[in-house]
Amino acid sequence: MKITEHIEALDTAGRALADAAAEAGPDAEVPTCPGWRVRDLLRHTTMVHRWATTLVAERHTTYQPGDGEPALDGDELLAHYREGHAGLVAALRAAPEDLECWTFLPSASPLAFWARRQTHETTVHRADAESALPAGPGPVDPTVAVDGIDELLRAFHSRDRSRVRTPEPRTLRVRATDTGDIWTVHLSAEEPPRTERGDGAVADTELSGPVGRLYLHLWNRLPDGAVTLTGDAELARLWRETSGITWS
Repeated sequence: MKITEHIEALDTAGRALADAAAEAGPDAEVPTCPGWRVRDLLRHTTMVHRWATTLVAERHTTYQPGDGEPALDGDELLAHYREGHAGLVAALRAAPEDLECWTFLPSASPLAFWARRQTHETTVHRADAESALPAGPGPVDPTVAVDGIDELLRAFHSRDRSRVRTPEPRTLRVRATDTGDIWTVHLSAEEPPRTERGDGAVADTELSGPVGRLYLHLWNRLPDGAVTLTGDAELARLWRETSGITWS
């Protein structure tokens, strides 16, 4: 995806998140984030948006801790979230292509990194907000989903800090039945997961389905039955229990 496409996707997802939060109300439980209510989701997401905005707009080249979650609730919190989201979109649109600032995953440029990262931060949390509604999470655009699976598997889980490890070498395949995209994830005890595009080696486990559902499943936002499992279910369980990306 191009930077402009990421920013448009971020804008769309952030507005949809706010609309779902407004409909559900601040007290509604968020089933995809056990223990959270909608107010917790809004406080977290606006904190991340404003943190990223500061890094981009002020061009910090070292890590900055941010200001923490706001002590707001109800309509005031929702307005604060909308303002922060709009500010992030505006900052990314205004940033120069040669922007220099701190990042934490490999990327073509800092601007490309932050546009991509905040697109998926917000798309996943949009699904969280929608999970508080009777209809549950809505669909994810296939182009966004393919890009997000790439980021999750080939960037986040390529880092040494990934907890997805197996006592013996194992292989997990992710197959999108609608777009044809395939990822093969090689797991071991000593090294972080190594992901390549395409079929690769014979897989011990395969997860398949429409790419939007795979995206939400791999982010642990949809249950096991949401995609098709072939092969060793233990490997799928290992992913579910150890692949979570947390704020730290």
